[in-house]
Amino acid sequence: MKIAAQRYLALVIALGLFWGAGAARAEFQGQSVADVVTVSFLPGWRLADGNHMAAIRIDLAPGWKTYWRAPGEGGVPTLIHLDENGAVRDVLIHWPRPDVFVINGMRSIGYKDSVILPLEFILGAAGEVAIAGRVDMGVCLDVCIPVTLDLTGRLPMVTQRSAAIVAALADRPLTAAEAGAGTARCQLTPISDGLRVSVSIALPMTGDLETVVIEHRDPGMWVSETMTRRDGMTISATADIVPPHHGAFALNRRDLRFSVIGAQMAVELEGCQG
Repeated sequence: MKIAAQRYLALVIALGLFWGAGAARAEFQGQSVADVVTVSFLPGWRLADGNHMAAIRIDLAPGWKTYWRAPGEGGVPTLIHLDENGAVRDVLIHWPRPDVFVINGMRSIGYKDSVILPLEFILGAAGEVAIAGRVDMGVCLDVCIPVTLDLTGRLPMVTQRSAAIVAALADRPLTAAEAGAGTARCQLTPISDGLRVSVSIALPMTGDLETVVIEHRDPGMWVSETMTRRDGMTISATADIVPPHHGAFALNRRDLRFSVIGAQMAVELEGCQG
């Protein structure tokens, strides 16, 4: 079962495309938001199926970073909001492979220097489409600045592909089949306010500093940081999942996604077996 990215994340997904007049003006050590981050729009191209592939490019000052869809305990989630528009039915973010950072004992997951986030628009109208919205994000050095950007843009009727967006799409996590991974197998254990999930995956090394991230389809579910272990060709991790009511609940294993992030590559697996 393929799960649309924005329904799977603890994010509200919509779109923004140009830095607008309403951008936040927070400061850190005399630096404004404009000094540490710029966001620009890559208009992309119309796909054969009628959807549109575009992207936003985020450029950061040296040392600063921003975050992946699951930012970790030391990160700030990215929220992209699209104004209601009958011409755009939905939008999918195709997240490139992120890096893992550990600062002062806290783990965060995201990007430094610059990143291109490909955005696939599901269109409900033909021709050139105008869109508007905003993006809420965090940019961090030793501390984090919350940033809100008002964004607008247009999706043109062109078919020539952008090399930069194509490269970002290619830098995605591998599927289980591409990485030579086995089936994710998980054990569920009740805890006082939810469930503990222990997963094991037969998977070749993905590089140094491997991290397993567990996500739940429902953004209302809190998922803890994982404890990750490597034993030969098997990687294992454990995390707690707590629902909003802090109690017992029935977990559908197909609602879980497991990402293994290493220094050389990342791998994503959908669901697990008991």
